[in-house]
Amino acid sequence: MYKKLSLVAVAAILGLSACSQGTDLERAAVGGLAGCVVGDALDEGKCLTGAILGAGVGALADDI
Repeated sequence: MYKKLSLVAVAAILGLSACSQGTDLERAAVGGLAGCVVGDALDEGKCLTGAILGAGVGALADDI
């Protein structure tokens, strides 16, 4: 369980770290997808919550 969770978290972080280019909408889409994957991996059925959080983080990734 922990190995799967850590692999998903690393993949999501690497995906979001590549979000320094592109528009806010593109970064929000990538962040939403990564958030959905992580949300579903952490807690079954929490894809929508993870997608909302991930989209917000992705859209703001270049501002940080």
